[in-house]
Amino acid sequence: MLKKPLILVTNDDGITAPGIRALIEVMNTIGDVVVVAPDSPQSGMGHAITINSTLYVEKVTIDKGKQIEYSCSGTPADCIKLGVREILDRRPDICVSGINHGSNSSINVIYSGTMSAAIEAGIEDIPSIGFSLCDYNWSANFDACKTYVKTITEQVLQHGLAKGVVLNVNFPKLDKKEIKGIKICRQARANWEEKFDKRKNPQGRDYYWLTGKFVNLDDGKDTDEWALENGYVSVVPIQFDLTAHHCIQHLNSWDFNEK
Repeated sequence: MLKKPLILVTNDDGITAPGIRALIEVMNTIGDVVVVAPDSPQSGMGHAITINSTLYVEKVTIDKGKQIEYSCSGTPADCIKLGVREILDRRPDICVSGINHGSNSSINVIYSGTMSAAIEAGIEDIPSIGFSLCDYNWSANFDACKTYVKTITEQVLQHGLAKGVVLNVNFPKLDKKEIKGIKICRQARANWEEKFDKRKNPQGRDYYWLTGKFVNLDDGKDTDEWALENGYVSVVPIQFDLTAHHCIQHLNSWDFNEK
């Protein structure tokens, strides 16, 4: 009898977040699930790792289910490192991260702890997917995501992913009947127009809150932003080789000799 796939699950909103609980529920229908997730929210941590303090891992039971769960004091990337190196008794067949409370489309992928966990698994040559719902509400409804999460996960298990590639999947904030399907996309060119809200504490010391608005600079109809705005689930294959290969020849034409 063939073994069920071993699935490593993590996120950046914390192990008790409704998004990861929905993801675990779906993964339990596919394979054997081991969860290693942060013990507190780690949103916006990107690919941070813990090097100047100790890491703690505790086996926990959050709710019913056949999954095995571990709560970790570290970042999402730490969770993957510990899961692969210390906790699992064999290599996972796939890693899934999320479901994130909030969008990780376009430039948001750079800052995302959810996607950094998936990327860390990809660095380990483990097929991996990051899932996000464009709804920051803690009480967000993830029901519309579940069928698509299962389908995409099963497709990756069946076909695998190219070396160095991770999938970034985002769901529009819509009811299941309103979602039109899946679009394979490129990452939209966009940025954040950021401002800082400067205030003073009771002792007269300045402090700041980061604010801003997301600006889509891309009018292409093949982007993740277009797909989400038009009722589709966006799937973007991303790579963690950050080399700008197209620029190498140009740089080689420069004169770097000492003057």
